[in-house]
Amino acid sequence: METTAPAGRSTYRPPWRLLIGAALVIFMAIPIVTMVIFGDVPMPTSIDKFKEFTNRLSVPEVSLTFFFTPLFVAGFVFYKEWTKPVVAIPLGIVFTIFYFGSMVIDANYFAILEKPDNVPISMMLFGTGFLMWWAMRQAAINDENIRQGKPLLEGSKDDKVLVWPDLVYTELICIVIASAILVIWSIVLRAPLEAPANPEGPPNPSKAPWYFLGLQEMLVYFDPWMAGVVLPTMIITGLIGMPYCDTNPKGNGYYTVSQRPFIIFNWMFGFIVLWVVLIVFGTFLRGPNWNFYGPYEPWDASIQPAMTNINLSDYFWNGENLAGFGLGVGLPENMWLRELPGIIFTLAFCFGLPVLLARTVMRRMYLQMGALRFYFMAIHFVIMGMMPLKMVLRWVLTLKYFIYLPELNFNL
Repeated sequence: METTAPAGRSTYRPPWRLLIGAALVIFMAIPIVTMVIFGDVPMPTSIDKFKEFTNRLSVPEVSLTFFFTPLFVAGFVFYKEWTKPVVAIPLGIVFTIFYFGSMVIDANYFAILEKPDNVPISMMLFGTGFLMWWAMRQAAINDENIRQGKPLLEGSKDDKVLVWPDLVYTELICIVIASAILVIWSIVLRAPLEAPANPEGPPNPSKAPWYFLGLQEMLVYFDPWMAGVVLPTMIITGLIGMPYCDTNPKGNGYYTVSQRPFIIFNWMFGFIVLWVVLIVFGTFLRGPNWNFYGPYEPWDASIQPAMTNINLSDYFWNGENLAGFGLGVGLPENMWLRELPGIIFTLAFCFGLPVLLARTVMRRMYLQMGALRFYFMAIHFVIMGMMPLKMVLRWVLTLKYFIYLPELNFNL
């Protein structure tokens, strides 16, 4: 049955997906064009120039801001297109050739990738990529079936099996295969054991286990109480409260994106961009003195990290001497007055922004969820957003702390 729009109302809908795609392409091209035209980076016309070009683009302020995050957004918006096998398989082949082929052209890259304790990270990358593709592909098919009124993939399967003997036999086979793999692994790869701990000569760099590298990367941008206590606690409470905040009955028992895009986008952004990518940074790109090195750059322990970190209070009160804006009157002696701009910004961002969201772009969600559940979700949401914000400000403005109170041993 055909429907007509009310008189005087246009039926035109802007091509949002096309506009988003064009904006992402332009955004990702900014650092490349800038570095080639205005910088000293040569075009990658040879292997050496290609390695130099890649090293310069791998710095976190460029790679995370202009590549990983836009690629994640593009992958979420265009999941129906890139998950098609005709597109996903060539992308996987190109990535695999680049990932392992780089071991042939560069000894530094080979030395990092061949470390026994880095082998599981490579397995994690490919495993995460494959499982993400598989889940998004199922969601794409289901969303298309929902749009056309067809049955879901999960609804057409009768996958019920008996515990005995089907499930028990399957588990037994998996145990045997996993045990064989571990035995072969222990024979082929030597255990990455180091010398006994010596406080007079700690290893450089000193890295946490891979599952804590995300937290160790957070320590670059936050104090230990924030990166090691508050943020992990927020992750745990957010995961606990997620089922109680997201009461949408759709999507239970089957893959979908279109029926609950907000919660899936936030969960995947927190996991992929703010966790997996940080593990990759800490494993492959953080070297001596916790400096950031490109994938083809030798790790030089003599390079010291730059110590040009500035606090928000410095920008506000001494702006004329540091950034060209601000009062230029010098830091007040009173610590509360000195840090008042950072306190106001932090309170407004963490508690004022959720109220603003409830009254504007998330008003419908606020009415559906109620005040308690919405503000619980919104506070976790904005604090999660504080991390990439702090990272970008650190890279662009060398901003160290929003609030700097050494008198109370409190820094944020």
